[in-house]
Amino acid sequence: MDALAFLREQRSPLRLAVIDKDGFPIVCSLWYILDGEDILCASHASAKIIRVLKDNPHCAFDVSVNDSPYRGVRGKALATLTEDREGLVLAKLINRFIGDSQPSLKAWLLSRSADEYVIRLTPKTLSSWDYGQRMQGN
Repeated sequence: MDALAFLREQRSPLRLAVIDKDGFPIVCSLWYILDGEDILCASHASAKIIRVLKDNPHCAFDVSVNDSPYRGVRGKALATLTEDREGLVLAKLINRFIGDSQPSLKAWLLSRSADEYVIRLTPKTLSSWDYGQRMQGN
């Protein structure tokens, strides 16, 4: 399975794993888009995921389907944070994941874009799996 093609086509949120200050992992689900081989997400400045990534940019991620046959992509990455006061990445994420189906949510998210951050994940490892053949006939 082509990992980048899967990420381009899949509409499941990305699960981002980071290590909190207490040494325990936390997982956050985020919308994502690809920018070349990098993965872009967005989150509000006040979000815990932003605070944690400022302290430690090392992370891991997973994008996978929740229904059989199971398949997905996972990897390790370094995260860089940049302000996105115009909400350019946020607007792309909204269009990709909800479009015009939830106008009040879209308006609310865009109204907060002055405090939005882009999370750029630069993968260091990338692997994919597809259990389609293994699960045929089940």
